Amino acid sequence: MKKMITDRPYTRSSIAAEAHALGVQPGSVLLVHSSLKAIGGWIAGGAEAVVLGLEDVLGEEGTLVMPTQSSDLTDPAIWMSPPLDPRWWDLVREEMPVYDPDLTVTRGMGAIPETFRKQRGTLRSAHPHLSFAARGPHAAQITEHHPLAYGLGEASPLGRLYELEAFVLMIGTGYFTNTSFHLGEYRAAYRGKKTLNPRAKVLGEQGAEWVSFEDINFDSEDFERMGMDFESEQGAIIRRGRIGQAECKLIPQRALVDYAVRWLELYR
Repeated sequence: MKKMITDRPYTRSSIAAEAHALGVQPGSVLLVHSSLKAIGGWIAGGAEAVVLGLEDVLGEEGTLVMPTQSSDLTDPAIWMSPPLDPRWWDLVREEMPVYDPDLTVTRGMGAIPETFRKQRGTLRSAHPHLSFAARGPHAAQITEHHPLAYGLGEASPLGRLYELEAFVLMIGTGYFTNTSFHLGEYRAAYRGKKTLNPRAKVLGEQGAEWVSFEDINFDSEDFERMGMDFESEQGAIIRRGRIGQAECKLIPQRALVDYAVRWLELYR
């Protein structure tokens, strides 16, 4: 016999109210990193309620953005968690589908971005590994022309978010997943930075083909440390609160990127 749910459920309305109390303003551009599990309790509507609640607080003039990365489409030769037996690399390369913004599922992003990217009217950028989804007046500006090369750099959606003075909302997540720090990596000069040539499967003139492109060896291993230092030095600009049971932080994206440039040049 199942136990009766007695605690008040979280709802679309309560999520919108808590996001507004945190400082999310109608009409703003908001990049969200989220953990549905961290919100906890019972959410009436699940991930859909979270998406709709955030859209409610942003209003028709606001733009909601989420990362929708798809690492399953990377070259199997670089897979590490877990690695793939080299005997099967060519088979996987041959059979791997080409990225489709409507069909390709996210990996490691969580239930909320996976739900959001499927919502009617949401746009998704074209990068086969590092896409972003957006909905609102600035969605096309953010997601269009996402180049294959330097996929988290100046011409990426992260660069457009910087130009639009976006905010980053972390819902129960840490700095390890804060993609805005990656834009700082592209801008900073630090030891060990180098150009790589990863591969992606794309549609060419003769059909599907694997192509190489340039990118940097971006790395998030020290992002938690950088985030803690950011809080120590610039904690006054962070708005803190809760959505459900999740600890949340609302931060101007420009502040995160600019700090990352300085920090990386000092400590990496």
